[in-house]
Amino acid sequence: MKVPLTRQEVAKHTSEEDLWVIVDHKIYDLSEFVDAHPGGSVVLTQFAGQDATQAFYNLHRHEVLQHYSDLCLGPVEGEKPEVIDPQPGDLSKVPYAEPLWLTPQFKSPYYNESHRRLQKAMRVFVETHVSPEAMQKEKDGTFISQELIDKMAEANILAMRLGPGKHLHGRKLLGGVVDGEEFDYFHDLIISQELTRHNQRGFQDGNMAGMTISLTAVRQWCNDAQLMERVTEEVLSGKKKMSLAITEAFAGSDVAGIKTTAELSEDGKDWIINGTKKWITNGMFSDYFVVGCKTPKGFSVILVPKTDAVEVKLIKTSYSTAAATTYIEFNNARAPRNHLLGEEDKGFVVIMSNFNHERFMMAGMAGRWMRTVLEECLKWSHQRLVFSKPLITQPVIRQKLARMIQLVEANQAWLESIVHQMNHLTYSQQSQLLSGPIGLLKVFATRSAHEVADDAVNIFGGRGLTQSGMGRVVEMFHRTYKFDAILGGAEEVLADLGVRQAMKFMPKAML
Repeated sequence: MKVPLTRQEVAKHTSEEDLWVIVDHKIYDLSEFVDAHPGGSVVLTQFAGQDATQAFYNLHRHEVLQHYSDLCLGPVEGEKPEVIDPQPGDLSKVPYAEPLWLTPQFKSPYYNESHRRLQKAMRVFVETHVSPEAMQKEKDGTFISQELIDKMAEANILAMRLGPGKHLHGRKLLGGVVDGEEFDYFHDLIISQELTRHNQRGFQDGNMAGMTISLTAVRQWCNDAQLMERVTEEVLSGKKKMSLAITEAFAGSDVAGIKTTAELSEDGKDWIINGTKKWITNGMFSDYFVVGCKTPKGFSVILVPKTDAVEVKLIKTSYSTAAATTYIEFNNARAPRNHLLGEEDKGFVVIMSNFNHERFMMAGMAGRWMRTVLEECLKWSHQRLVFSKPLITQPVIRQKLARMIQLVEANQAWLESIVHQMNHLTYSQQSQLLSGPIGLLKVFATRSAHEVADDAVNIFGGRGLTQSGMGRVVEMFHRTYKFDAILGGAEEVLADLGVRQAMKFMPKAML
């Protein structure tokens, strides 16, 4: 146990070779850290032997103290720290940093104790196991480790990411905090939102995102029950990986314009696939690809295994290559005939139906990102001093924060109302009734993200353009929020889809 020391003792240590400072009533020996300090020794020596709390929090995130906790000699005698030291699983006490259902003062009709247990366990898991790897992978651009995949598989996190269904029945979810049979779309939303809180956008997609949008299609549309169960078990156990391969250089949101072809072999036993796919998430390490193909009389979707006839190349985009964004060439690649998903020449319904869950997840994740950025802005505006006053005292800053709060809460409220409908509709009913609303929700989320990112950078100034330090979360969001505006369907396409879906339900008596 570290022995309390007095402020008088601290004041004796004022040289570069023997440098102590006080931050939040704790004493730190920086003698061995001076040369390693990113800002140089001059900054540290200015505060040698003094209380540097205000200066520290005007420049640094609290996590810096957590990272260098070994430099702490102990508390100042008779004093107690004032700054909250978050631990894995903790809820933030910053206003609006958590959705209302997680705020003790408020109630929600949507969530029960099983949702709260899952949220708590998921946050602990992410902060303990996912966040450290996410930060490293985002930085070095390498792909997710098999070790982390195995941990998520063992906890059945991979299985939960597909949403509710029979694949969860009989499974112990995160050690048993929720029964697979009671898992609903609010549990699903919790998983998606908690998984973004490491704040590393490239790794977020690199963390098996391809599986979440491709295995769903296999489970819903595979005509061979044994094949479906085998692939499901291979992927949910982490032994195999997969991705959705629809987009091409020739066709993005215009799915009907794809040029990749699939023809039956002469003996009728295999599909032969030729063509290219581009911007395929997780394609670099996938063992299976759910591929959209032109067939003689229409459009079909086929599960294609990775072979030497499937060539993959890494694509560099605005976020980290940890996402494993891929260009794929199919050169007479073969897939058994029973790998057809849905009906031959009628694959459009397979893809369109599959999009709903993907877009729902993206809207939820974008909403969580905005909430995190809002939290960062609220904390920064209270601790940053400008003209000798906290930044929050400026009316223009409060106006920006007010707008961000409005957008964050509106997104969550609309999202939860959609989730409630999902809980009461079948898969086919969701396809018929919610394709439009979910598309519009995603557009609202990404348009909101555009506004939030813009204001957040202005609040943080130069730090909002810097990939490290105080503004790193804001910089990451500002650089990468557009991925959600493009992936899963561009904003303009989804806005049009939402209106066209509404047109179908217009009563003829009104025309």
